[in-house]
Amino acid sequence: MHPKFVICVNNQGYEVSLERWKVYRVLPDNKAENHSQIRIVDESGEDYLFPEEYFAPIKIPKPIQEAMTTTA
Repeated sequence: MHPKFVICVNNQGYEVSLERWKVYRVLPDNKAENHSQIRIVDESGEDYLFPEEYFAPIKIPKPIQEAMTTTA
């Protein structure tokens, strides 16, 4: 199971699309996972694929996850 939220630890080459140390919501994408990529909603508000190693999974309390998912 993929993480629901990650924090960006590297944005090299994606400085416009990603902010380091920002929390991003992960969208499920099995094909992307098979290629070591992760689908997230970036700064443009659209979902794109990025290298998985640019992110670290984080745990967020369920009530906050729900609030972030409904407002994101």
